[in-house]
This record gives sequence, C-alpha cells and structure tokens, in this order.
Amino acid sequence: MTSNRSLMRMHPPRQQHHLKLLLKPLRRLRVAGLTAAALAACTKTAPQPAASTGATGAAGAAGTARVSSPLLPGPKPLPAPPQLLGLLGEYDAPAGMRVVLEAGGALRIADTVGNSLALTPRSHDEFAADRALIERALGVASDRITFVRGADDRATELVVADRKLARRNIEPAPGTNQLRVTPVRPVAELRTEALAASPPPEKGNFHPAELVELTRLDPTIRLEIRYATTNNFLGTKFYDEARAFMQRPAAEAVVRANQSLRPLGYGLLIHDAYRPWYVTKMFWDGTPLDRRWLVANPAEGSKHNRGAAVDLTLFDLATGKPVPMTSTYDESTDRAHADYPGGTSLQRWHRALLRRAMEAQGFAVIPTEWWHFDYSNWRDYAIGNVPFDKIPAK
Repeated sequence: MTSNRSLMRMHPPRQQHHLKLLLKPLRRLRVAGLTAAALAACTKTAPQPAASTGATGAAGAAGTARVSSPLLPGPKPLPAPPQLLGLLGEYDAPAGMRVVLEAGGALRIADTVGNSLALTPRSHDEFAADRALIERALGVASDRITFVRGADDRATELVVADRKLARRNIEPAPGTNQLRVTPVRPVAELRTEALAASPPPEKGNFHPAELVELTRLDPTIRLEIRYATTNNFLGTKFYDEARAFMQRPAAEAVVRANQSLRPLGYGLLIHDAYRPWYVTKMFWDGTPLDRRWLVANPAEGSKHNRGAAVDLTLFDLATGKPVPMTSTYDESTDRAHADYPGGTSLQRWHRALLRRAMEAQGFAVIPTEWWHFDYSNWRDYAIGNVPFDKIPAK
C-alpha cells in the first residue's frame, strides 16, 4: 500500500522508531540458520518435466515449469504436507519471537538470533529434536515439542516441557485475505477534502505523463484492483473503476515480465498501479497515527502517484488462481517482508520467482512489501492527480 519509501527518510523520528521496531526482528532472522541457501538445501522438489519450448502446454496439472529459465529460483518445491500448514506461524517467547516454517517437507523452528532446527514428527502434533538444540532454540531443556490446535485446525500454542508459547494471531482470519484498519474519519468527508486539495508543488524537468492501460498492452494480464472494492485495508471503495495504468516505459516492462512468466505457467495479477494523488491523501488522513507508516505522505507524493509503481502477484495459468505467498496483500506484518523466512518452501519460491521476473525488467522491490515494485525511472515523472476516467485512451 505504501509507495514512496525510502522508508526511513519518509517518516518523522517517532514513526522511524516504530519502523525500526518492526524491521529489527526480520533483520535478525536473516542469519545462518535461515538463509535462502540453507532453506533451499533442505527443500524437496517436484519432478521437473522435460524441457519444452513455447507457451502452449507450459504448465502441467500442478503448474510445474516445463522450460528452463534464468528466472527460476532453483527447482520448484513440492507443496507442504497439509498436516503441517496449521502449525506454521509466529509464536511468542520470553526471549523473542519464534518462527515455525516448512522446508523440504519438514517443520523447522527458528529464533530471532539465528538458531534453527528441524523437527521430527512423532505424531500429528508432537515433534522431537535433540534436547540441546531445543534448549538452544527455546531456552527449555526438552526433547519434545507439542502443538495445541484450535477448532479451525490452526495451532493456538506451542508447548515445550512446562512452557507454553502462544501463537500470534497476526494474519487475516481463515477464509479472508485482507487485514483491516478502521478509518479515523468518515471516508466521504475524506474524499471531499482530498478532491478539493492540490498535490505539493515540485521542481524538476519531468517527462510528460503518458499513462497507458496495462490490459490494453497485454490482455493476458489479469486485474484484482482491491481499491475498486471494499476488500482493502481501509474497507472502503476508493476507485470508481477497476483499471490499472502506468507510464509507458514502466507498463511495457510489466508486459515483458508477464510474457517471461507465461512459459513457466504463470501470469501477473495486478492489485494497484497508478494512483491519483487525492487517493493517497485519503489514505493518509484516514489512517490512525500509529499506523501511518503503512501509507505514503501526500506532502511528498508517492511512486504510485507518478505512475511508476505497481502492486502485483502471480496467478497459475492452469487454475486461474492466485498462488499462495508468505502473506496476503497489503498486510502490515513481518510476513509481508520481501525476505521473510517463514511460510512454506513453495510460497518462498513463488515470491522469489515474482521478484526475479520484475527485477529482470528494471523494477526494485520494497523490502517491507513483497508485492510492491518501483520502476527504475520513477524520478522522471511528476506527481499525478488525474482520475481514471479522465486519462486519454492510448
């Protein structure tokens, strides 16, 4: 949802403090026990069919790639065993958060200082590991870890010896795909004020705006524009039309990324692209002060306002469905970080594939949002405030 970050430079000191607290646990998790290489080394992979050229038949029943490509982040992992999915997540502990993740079909647990160990299943919810390793990871001497599940089959706590570590309820509720923030003021009031306001003045030799519609350039790109619905972080409709525009060079780069993914069995699903400035102002004015690090400051504008940023994910060509990632879209948790080590091997693989495809075309990911990519020439464009229905057809 944020768009103009260089995060630390965007916010005043107090908000920088909150942001540092958010980022610190994730930086500490990126250590030897949880590096991408270490996880890849213990990842079971799906059988890879023989190479084939052309997009037709590119994806098998499970969407397995039939072609070799430099975009592939290694062999495609197998889906995680279903019985493990309800155990994945973050657990509170006296000495810091613990992340339970899947890698190579096995459950692993990691702490915030880099200790990571694989757990051997003994029953549906009981796992074993070396006593010394469990003590090192959890601070409790035991060779057993037991998970307690709730009615929805998701764990509610992790039990080791006499210590209970509660599972954090940080993600959307089962059956939903969007975390919410309650607006601090009526949205109709915010809209009236934002439409009456003007973007901040800017100095510079900017390129003339040339916003083009992504689906006109490539009809195989799919849209799920959350801000044209109520299924977004503020729970209200901001756009009158579900459309996606970008400055032409950025739009053409998205098209190239989409075409590079199709032989691998995937396409791009767009959540947001060009965003008129008045909508950014509505986000800012409607978001509680303690959550404003989520959104761009309208006093500076955003890369979305410039038509040079895009929020997107992958969808499977074989099923037409979005692929699961380590977090949902617009999620204000550590799970949304581009290098979050949790989730499943397959989720991390899909996240890496999306990033590689976009970076190959000149985009850069925001470290705290795996879905948000800024195009390399975003500085060449001024802040825009034209509604979708006033953009000339091109």
